Amino acid sequence: MDTSNPALFVNAELLRMHVGRRVRAVIQVLRSDGGGSVVGNSTDGQQLVIKGHPPGPLSTFVEVIGIADSNQSIRADIWNNFGDVLDTASYNVVCQLANGDYKHLFI
Repeated sequence: MDTSNPALFVNAELLRMHVGRRVRAVIQVLRSDGGGSVVGNSTDGQQLVIKGHPPGPLSTFVEVIGIADSNQSIRADIWNNFGDVLDTASYNVVCQLANGDYKHLFI
């Protein structure tokens, strides 16, 4: 595992603080245009656009790792299917903790 460039845990609210940096987020897939972008809801209920080419069919929930392009988009290079059921509230708490008092444990 390469730890030289860790990806920060983010939701849509936190994404704006990390534009230009490597991030990881989980989205609930809403639609895919088939041409390089996927629209989904972040774990905090806000919409994000994920740019890139997913490697095949996507599950309902997908983790993406890539560069925060803007405050509403990520240029993903890694896509991980997370299945069709996910406790988004718990994942959202992880995002909050990873960017707050416990940041040192996540990077």
